[in-house]
Order: sequence, then C-alpha cells, then structure tokens
Amino acid sequence: MLNTKTILAALALVAGLAAPAMAQDHSTPHIEKQSWSFAGIFGTYDQNQLQRGFQVFREVCSSCHGARLLAFRNLAEAGGPGFSEAQVKALAAEYEVADATADGGVRAAVAADRWPSPFETEQDARDANGGALPPDFSVLAKARGVTDAFPFWVFNYFTGYSEGGPDYIHALLNGYHEEAPEGFELADGKYYNDYFPGHAIGMGPPLMDELVGYEVAEGEAEVPLTVEQYSTDVAAFMMWMAEPHLAGRKQTGFVVLLFLVLFAGLMYATKRRIWQGIEH
Repeated sequence: MLNTKTILAALALVAGLAAPAMAQDHSTPHIEKQSWSFAGIFGTYDQNQLQRGFQVFREVCSSCHGARLLAFRNLAEAGGPGFSEAQVKALAAEYEVADATADGGVRAAVAADRWPSPFETEQDARDANGGALPPDFSVLAKARGVTDAFPFWVFNYFTGYSEGGPDYIHALLNGYHEEAPEGFELADGKYYNDYFPGHAIGMGPPLMDELVGYEVAEGEAEVPLTVEQYSTDVAAFMMWMAEPHLAGRKQTGFVVLLFLVLFAGLMYATKRRIWQGIEH
C-alpha cells in the first residue's frame, strides 16, 4: 500500500510537469469546438455544406494551395459533395494538366485526373509566397488538431472526438487581426493570428464577408456570406478530403462493436452451460 507521502510526492511531480504546458496555453486562446454534422459516432457529412466548402476552396484557396490526393471523380462519390458525373466531367474540362504525350505537353483534364497544382514547382510556390510553401490541403484537416488539458482529453475517447483539425482550421481563419497587440513585434510580410503557433503567419487573411456568392437551391434557407460561414464550410470540405470514407468507417465500427457485444454474451452463455452442475 502506498503511504500518504508517496501519493503527495507523485501528485506534486505531475503538477510540476504539467505547469509549463498550462503556462504555455495562456499565450494562445482556447479553440472552441464547433458543432459539426460529422461529429460523434453516428456523424455524417452534410452534402450541401461540402458543396459550399468546395466552392470556397475552388474560388479562394486553390489559387495557392494544392490538393494532390483529390481526383475530380472523388467529387461524385457517395458520402461526398454529391456532384453528378456530368458536372464532374464539365468541371475537369475547365482545367489543364501536364501530359507528355499530348500536343504541347498539356491537355484538358478528365474525371480521373488529380486536382492540378497552382504552381509548376515547389520553388515557384515559394517565390509567389515570400519564401513560404503553402501546405497541400489533401490531408491537412487530419494533420492539424487541438490540445485538451488533462483530464479533459480523456473524454474524447468516449465521445469519438476527431474534429480537432476542422476546429483548428475554423479558428485560424477567424483569428486574424488588422494589427498586432501592443508589445508584439511582427516581422514584415507577416500577419497576426491568435491561433497560429507564434502568432506570426505568412498567409494574409484569405476570407472576407461576401467574398463568395453561394448558389442556394429553391426552397433552401439563405446561407450567410460571412467569414464565419465560409470558414466553417471550407473546414468541413477539408475534413472530407482528408477522410472521405468517414461515414462508412463509423458504420463498420458500430457493427464490429455490436458483434463483439453479442459474441461476448454468447461466450458467457456457453461457459455457463458447459460448467453447469460442475462444482468448482
């Protein structure tokens, strides 16, 4: 049995190790968890939101950021934005891709092609962005996340929380300031952002109110043309790009858990039947 002194010493050690992390958290505002349709163990993507997010990505983000793992045909797959095959073919035809076998080395894209990069080379991308390399969007929503202090992160295992990437992206896009706080030295060519590590980010504010005009289908409610809405929609679309089969994975996981519960019950009943009437 552990004595009181040992327990107190262990608690003091844990508190000492956690103190630097807690002190560091004070420099960065807490990232609020958003309400996502794909959250939770039964969550699924909102098709209309994915279509709006794709529009923001295409009209705003794709001028600097690539999506090398996204094929045009993915936009017509089940669980995604839900575009028709005809729409995807028409969309792909608006872009050109490199092809050494084509006349001039380029040709019109087809549905099987990947989303074209906005720059021919990495150096071109750096030259156009002050030396910084814009990250590829393909899996960025899974590569980013939020950090919960102990013991709050423990609850994420029970809620199935995996939306840290979209939460961070949403916060980042809403975290710009026109001027840095007093006493903060901001280098030339940098912008102050509450949520970016170090607060100095090379990407200027990409969104502004009424920047993208959403096409609302007849009978649907009007969607606000605000930075808040744009950032929510494009973050959801980026999550779909990073994990397009999320809904299927959750369905499979639920079936597996249900099977394990039934299997455990069957094994218990079998054990009771075999050992019935046997003294032990």
